[in-house]
Order: sequence, then structure tokens, then C-alpha cells
Amino acid sequence: MLKTNRLLRLLLTTATLATTFGHEADAASSHLTPAATASLASIFAPSGTLRVSINLGNPILANQDPKTGQPVGVSVDLATELAKRLGVPLHLVAVASAHLSVENVEQDRADVGFFAIDPKRGQAIQFTKPYVLIEGVYAVRADSPIKTLEQVDQPGVTVATSKGSAYDLFLTRELQRATIVRVTTSQGVVQGFLDQHLSVASGIRQQLEKDAARVGGLKILEPHFMVIRQAMGVPKAKGDEAAAYLSGFVEEMKTSGFVAASLARHHISGAGVAKGDD
Repeated sequence: MLKTNRLLRLLLTTATLATTFGHEADAASSHLTPAATASLASIFAPSGTLRVSINLGNPILANQDPKTGQPVGVSVDLATELAKRLGVPLHLVAVASAHLSVENVEQDRADVGFFAIDPKRGQAIQFTKPYVLIEGVYAVRADSPIKTLEQVDQPGVTVATSKGSAYDLFLTRELQRATIVRVTTSQGVVQGFLDQHLSVASGIRQQLEKDAARVGGLKILEPHFMVIRQAMGVPKAKGDEAAAYLSGFVEEMKTSGFVAASLARHHISGAGVAKGDD
């Protein structure tokens, strides 16, 4: 406990003293002794390489660079900075959906991941506070009789969702009368909704708005049905020290402007940087 508190105090001191993003990155590393850094690195990355699970199914967090084919985005930027702080090489374990990203961490194929906070996932994963907030929304056909959120949860209504996503887990708990139809990835939700003649498509606002513009004849139901709280997470098996360090890291990345700058650099709109009490 003393060691955990000391690490948190070091991170808070760094955030107070540093005045720019570049200075903060250098200062945080310099306030940890080589021995402390090596100890943390051995906890986070026992193989000697930090394996980070990247979900390419959420375009807010990561996408594939069209030129290189490599993952890019705010989650990749955070993973790169974390590996730099720990002084270890980085290996990105990219997958196409949220539930596969969760499985990477739960099954020891990755040391750290980026997930929406959810109690089911929290059984094995220790989450930080969120760094980004995203809206979960419904889309329906323009001539659909469904006009409000309350009309979705009715007998005979079918709702397309991405298997194992944050909104799938949420809707599984919340919808009592509608039928959920799960498709493999978030990018496939609208196509599955159309092909199977379903009533409603669910997903993150940016993906559904993009798909609605692409296929035409769809509209977004307002307001959102949930706010998705995107966080970083480590297996609970790594212990309190790793969880405390990662929590401090995420808070610094938010307050320093790192997250906001990364979202802007990757031209991401519609996602807000989470505040400390979100």
C-alpha cells in the first residue's frame, strides 16, 4: 500500500510541476527511479515487451492507416506513451471487435487493453477512470414507426448490436421485451440490420452516422441511450500496484492535454475527453 501511494504521489507531483505535454512526458519518467521503473515494467510486461490489445472495431479509438495498414489512433498513442514510460518495447495486438479485445487480456494474450467500463468485464479486469466518453445511439429506417427510445423495448422489435460490445452488454441488461440480434463487428451492424430486416440498429454515434450517410434512408433516434465510458484496463492478477500506476497515467494524459491532442490529430469528432468525476 505504501509503495502504491508513493507512486501516485509521484504522478500527481509530475502533473503539478509540468506545464506542457512534452515536459510532462519527460518529467513523469524522470520522477521514477530506474529501479521503480524496472519493477513496474516487470509487472506490466513480464515477457519484456508490453503487449497492448487494440480494438479496430471502434473508430474513435483506433483505425488502420490506409498507407501502412498499421493501427493508429488515440489508443495507439496512449499505448506508445505507456511503453515509453516503462522503458519496454511495444507490441500491438490488434483485433476487430471489443469482445476479442477483452479476451486478449483475460486470456493473457495482452498485458493492457482499452475497453468500455462494464461490470461484467470488471470481474477479471481492473479499469482506470474513463479517458473518453462516447454516445451509444439507435438508428432506424426513415419511415420506421419507432420514434422514441421507449418504443424500442417492445415485443416484436428486433435490435441489431455488435456481439460483446459495451452497448450489447448494456442492452442485454436493459431491454426486457425487444429481441437482440448480435452480429460479429460494429462495422457490420447496419448491414446486418438491413440484410435481416431488423427494426433497430445500435452502436456508437460516429459509426451509425457514417453508415446512415453511406446507405441513406436511415435516421438516428435522439437522444442517446447510453454514454460509453472508455478506459484502460489491466488484468486484476497484475495487482494493485499496476492498477494504481495505470490510473495515475490515464489521469495525467487527460489533464496534460495528451488525449485531446491525440483526438484532434486523428481528426476524431463527437467524442469528449472525460473529466475527473465522469
